[in-house]
Amino acid sequence: MEALEKLNLQFQNYFDLIIQKAPAILVACIFIIILNFLFRTIRIKLINFAQSKAEDTLLIDFGNSLLRFVSVTVLFLLFMSMIGFGNVAGAILGAAGISAFVIGFALKDIGENFLAGIVMAFDRPFRMGDTIQTLGIEGVITKMSLRDTHVKTFDGKDVFVPNGQIIKNPLYNFTMDGFIRHSFLIGLDYGTNIDQARKIIMNSLLTTPGILTENKPPHTHVKNLNTSTIDVESHFWINTFDKRHSSLELKSIAQSKAITALSQAGVSMPANIVELKNYDSALRMKN
Repeated sequence: MEALEKLNLQFQNYFDLIIQKAPAILVACIFIIILNFLFRTIRIKLINFAQSKAEDTLLIDFGNSLLRFVSVTVLFLLFMSMIGFGNVAGAILGAAGISAFVIGFALKDIGENFLAGIVMAFDRPFRMGDTIQTLGIEGVITKMSLRDTHVKTFDGKDVFVPNGQIIKNPLYNFTMDGFIRHSFLIGLDYGTNIDQARKIIMNSLLTTPGILTENKPPHTHVKNLNTSTIDVESHFWINTFDKRHSSLELKSIAQSKAITALSQAGVSMPANIVELKNYDSALRMKN
């Protein structure tokens, strides 16, 4: 019974305290609601302005989350101070900081990805729509968040790569500067006039729409001297910012056009290159 009386007395003291502070709580609530409306309006206007001026959604999302956290923290501190509990608010924030440290240590992988997302929000080696490769994953960046990066692979898979892995591992960006190089091999007979064949291939590349011809002109060279063929390798550059031409489609067109031009010029291209190479390899292994 004594314990119940103490508990009842404690509740009575709390109730009296609430009644005593009711006017301050009411005023604080009204003030916080008005201030919250102003903070929210300012935050929305800032985010809308940033979206109209920048295309970096990750940086905008980070700024939105940061502004929301700051506004909630400020409103909480103001409310506790207005009702006379400023010391309590400080103690709560201190405890929250310690708790956040403990939880962050326990969930270090999640925290690592989040911190990596913050770093990438300000200094990121790719943009939306870039073609990248990391950890054996190759595709186009479609979406970025503070936790992971959404990559759409060329075979249609959706891969969510943790930001921490992107920060810690090598990343290849094939389209950051707008240029990407393609190449292909064509096997020719040993009796072929190589210089003439290279000129034919070069002419076909130079007359293919979408292939760069000035700052980064195409070129050819003899790469391999095989048992039955001479491999001529061709390189050409395309502008990935030019959406009128697909990268893979241009490569296909360039190869087809080069082969057609060589055939029309009477240049011999053995049809059994693979079979001959395999046959020669088998003979070497046998001997």
